[in-house]
Amino acid sequence: MDIRLDAMDRKILAVLQRDASQSLDEIAREIGSSKTPVWNRIRKMRDAGVIGQQTVILDPEALGLEACFFVLIRTSEHEAGWQEKFLAALQARPEVMEAHRLAGEIDYILKVRVANARAYDVFYQALISEVRIYNVTALLSMEEIKSTTMLPL
Repeated sequence: MDIRLDAMDRKILAVLQRDASQSLDEIAREIGSSKTPVWNRIRKMRDAGVIGQQTVILDPEALGLEACFFVLIRTSEHEAGWQEKFLAALQARPEVMEAHRLAGEIDYILKVRVANARAYDVFYQALISEVRIYNVTALLSMEEIKSTTMLPL
């Protein structure tokens, strides 16, 4: 569905990105509107797929997931069957926070959250036992400098 977003829609989206737990009254007050038009716009944007799943952002370190690895994967396999098996393996692994297929020398990059290096090795061993991979390079993030889910509006 094609949808045109105006300035008011973008204001609503900015407020929701910052804190989606706010009431309609709070959102309407912040953007200078009333509750009904705000609700109608939110519903329209949900129906159009602009607004997706609403969730809670958890602190990984508070949950003992202190290590963040960026995993660079090169493969010599490019058949559909291999890709299906690889994607299924990634979907089955809750440690994989993000997975991207890339253009260039590296085929895939994964963002993996685990407790420590030993937990990463368990993840790595399980992955390579399920899917044939040509080369894997794991980079440990020493410090998270910026992380956001907010899109630039």
